[in-house]
Amino acid sequence: MANEKILIVDDDKNICDLLRLYLEKEGYQTFQAHDGEAALAAYTQNKPDLVLLDVMMPVMDGVAATAKIREFSNVPIILLTAKSETEDKVLGLNVGADDYITKPFVPVEVLARVRSQLRRYASLGSHQAEPDSLTIGGISMDDRTKTVTVEGESVSLTPTEYAILHLLMSNPGKVYSTKTLYEAVWREAALGSEGSVAVHIRHLREKIEINPSEPRYLKVMWGQGYKLEGEKK
Repeated sequence: MANEKILIVDDDKNICDLLRLYLEKEGYQTFQAHDGEAALAAYTQNKPDLVLLDVMMPVMDGVAATAKIREFSNVPIILLTAKSETEDKVLGLNVGADDYITKPFVPVEVLARVRSQLRRYASLGSHQAEPDSLTIGGISMDDRTKTVTVEGESVSLTPTEYAILHLLMSNPGKVYSTKTLYEAVWREAALGSEGSVAVHIRHLREKIEINPSEPRYLKVMWGQGYKLEGEKK
């Protein structure tokens, strides 16, 4: 059974209680908060392994809370959004959320997304017996310590950003369609969720490119997908 800690944040206490029931049944420990500011306090106190975060909340919304958490942590964050909150989904992904689930949700989908993000986060924090370093141009990745530098400067990536970059750096020049990239990184069928890939790519580009509008490394191949260009060292 799982024993990871999950922070559930929603101003609707019924939703929090429903999620708590399903998550605790699977062995997760859960904590609750009902607005963004309370979420920050709960995070500091409990140090969860994952945050389920509603977008529309009083005091501080989920997008602002995500941005605040990203100032000091790369913990996986899954947004809970209504279908009408498309713009907020994009804003949330832009400030560092890893995924989103649209309300009304099916509990089994929540569990699947939670497991997927926790696996990725555990992988990011794991250590391999032998060093596994990749260098493409000025980008260097040490998969033993899970660190990335660009022109010698350390870059902080979320688990999802790291997974995308690792895949592309492991296969320089190879073009990945949005669907293929999603399924390789998220490890689940795309089923219309590929739209989040473009947001993560844009966010990653902002971190590794000197001029994100004219990328040197992370290229989009219109109608085909994405690839990483550069000299492998």
